[in-house]
Amino acid sequence: MSHQAKVWTALGTVYVIWGSTYLGIAYAGETIAPLFAASTRFITAGAIMAFVVLRVRGGTLRMPQRHLLSCALIGCLLPGANSILFFAERSVPTGLASLIIASVPLWVMVLRLAVGRERLPWQVLAGVGVGFAGVAVLAQPSGSARGWGIALCVLSAVMWATGSFLSSRLAMPEDSFAATTIEMLTGGLVMLPISLFTLHGFSPSLASILGWVYLVLFGSIVGYTAYVWLLANAPLGLVSTYAYVNPVVAITLGVVFRGESVTLRLVIGAAIVVLAVATVVRREPPVSARAEEAVR
Repeated sequence: MSHQAKVWTALGTVYVIWGSTYLGIAYAGETIAPLFAASTRFITAGAIMAFVVLRVRGGTLRMPQRHLLSCALIGCLLPGANSILFFAERSVPTGLASLIIASVPLWVMVLRLAVGRERLPWQVLAGVGVGFAGVAVLAQPSGSARGWGIALCVLSAVMWATGSFLSSRLAMPEDSFAATTIEMLTGGLVMLPISLFTLHGFSPSLASILGWVYLVLFGSIVGYTAYVWLLANAPLGLVSTYAYVNPVVAITLGVVFRGESVTLRLVIGAAIVVLAVATVVRREPPVSARAEEAVR
């Protein structure tokens, strides 16, 4: 297989798998307590990643304390943001949730502008403004989408953006696999004790179990491995296209597997957000040599 074929295979993997995690979350959270499903997902994925880091790659999880603390903080933010989606998608269609989460690059720009005091190109600022107008169009309760669920999606996006913003500014390990392993384990272990208080009987359906397994093996392991490989072997601009392709995949899967409807408002909001995110991702100046990561 040629290098170009490998790049497009890996990129297609990220497109499909990360776009389908919203569907996996919806199914897993149907009959499994959301916080418990999220915490056990990340603990299990983190344990598998630890095995990969230590045994397969011959790496190590040993790191300076400052790196460990940074990973722990990011672990509370990124997996924490993901766990919020387990609650949100009980009242928000997967396609709508994915579009609100697609605003993460816009929130990152806000943090870089307000906290980092960076000077950003006017195209980026215009894209951010237009993008949030699209989010405002989407964030209107209607049909099965409840206001509290939409608010949780926005909170998840803000937490995700904060974690991504901080990960490029804190002292982090050079080994991305080791960093992500600690992040997953930390996020899962922090949530687990709290999640035990939310368990009222445990009788998950087969669909929920399969959704949970899919999130662990494909969303967290296969998807992330393909993403890291792409960062080292493909242009960052091409890799970043997942940010505005994933919502399209999520909407399509929501329609096919969950019978979700595509309204005119959703189409208009989706077009605005996706175009704005595409503009921001292509025009934004680099924050550091270390690429931002997301625990999907």
